Amino acid sequence: MESRYKPGDKVRILQRNQPGHVRTPIYVRGKTGVIERIVGSFPNPETLAYGHSGLPYKMLYRVNFKQGELWPDYEGAPEDTLEIEIYEHWMAPA
Repeated sequence: MESRYKPGDKVRILQRNQPGHVRTPIYVRGKTGVIERIVGSFPNPETLAYGHSGLPYKMLYRVNFKQGELWPDYEGAPEDTLEIEIYEHWMAPA
């Protein structure tokens, strides 16, 4: 499986109100981050949780967010970041 994004690419996390088992936290939805690394391809946990095969495989990335982007009232250092692993189907180019 080929990855759509590469380290250094800016991505926007999709703003979806998808019910059920979702591994994309609400606080990163609609936010912009930078691909830190490609983790690999895995079965989709959103369908595995309901007894399905999880196929086709989905590409997983580690995405780096500035904490000030996630929480506007963040009082820490401007360079503080948070890294989260997010599946490709939750991303769009920024």
